[in-house]
Amino acid sequence: MPRRAQPKPRLKWNPMPLVEITLIEGRDTDLIGNLIRQVHETVRNALHAPEENIRIIVREVPPTHWAAGGRTIAERRAAETP
Repeated sequence: MPRRAQPKPRLKWNPMPLVEITLIEGRDTDLIGNLIRQVHETVRNALHAPEENIRIIVREVPPTHWAAGGRTIAERRAAETP
């Protein structure tokens, strides 16, 4: 006898997941839009959250405001340029 699919877990409240993504600025808006759609789909599938409850924030930070190892990304890029 075939097994029945397990029902999705039901919560007493509607979850409102919030995903925050921080990137160095400069990517094309189409790439950002694609990222948002794919993250949205992943969250929906993983959490069974209602689509209208999923929130995604993408922050773009200038390379002069993002540092690693005591040097900004802008400084690192400048050092790599011949």
